Amino acid sequence: MTDDPQRIGSSDDAEADIDLSPRATSPVPSRKRRPWGAIAVLVVVVGAGFVVITKFLTSAVDYYCNVDEIGQKDGCDAGRRLRVQGVVDAGSVADDGTVTVFDVSFNGETIPVRYEGDPGGIFKECIPVVVHGVLKDGTFLGDRIEVKHSNEYEAENPDRVDEPEDGECSQSA
Repeated sequence: MTDDPQRIGSSDDAEADIDLSPRATSPVPSRKRRPWGAIAVLVVVVGAGFVVITKFLTSAVDYYCNVDEIGQKDGCDAGRRLRVQGVVDAGSVADDGTVTVFDVSFNGETIPVRYEGDPGGIFKECIPVVVHGVLKDGTFLGDRIEVKHSNEYEAENPDRVDEPEDGECSQSA
């Protein structure tokens, strides 16, 4: 074995030469440009997905209540978001073009409803509806109305739809 620090011997008989001197390195490659456009699109897609999921979950937690269950059944409390089912009372609909006001009844209980906008469709007196909104100060502030039957149902099955007698609504809905 030799005393040369750059030469290391593996045994008395054979010596291996290992070069321990510093080597020149290649230059550090420059960083690639990040695809900011793709990152922005990904952020927008994730944000839109979050909004859709939030909206879905918000509507999924609306409690479904009959008019007579408000204040009586767990989850059907004033101030929380509800879906209230009942029949639109005869003679109660007033529409000024901006706000539609009407009463909804079920099993002998009635609540007044205020709906901003035109409920559209086949909304009229004496039909079952589901109104989405919040009960505040004794009035249900609705932001969406669903009507139970469509015109096609009545046209295709006239014998199944009973018209109310004497202008009064049936309260058995």
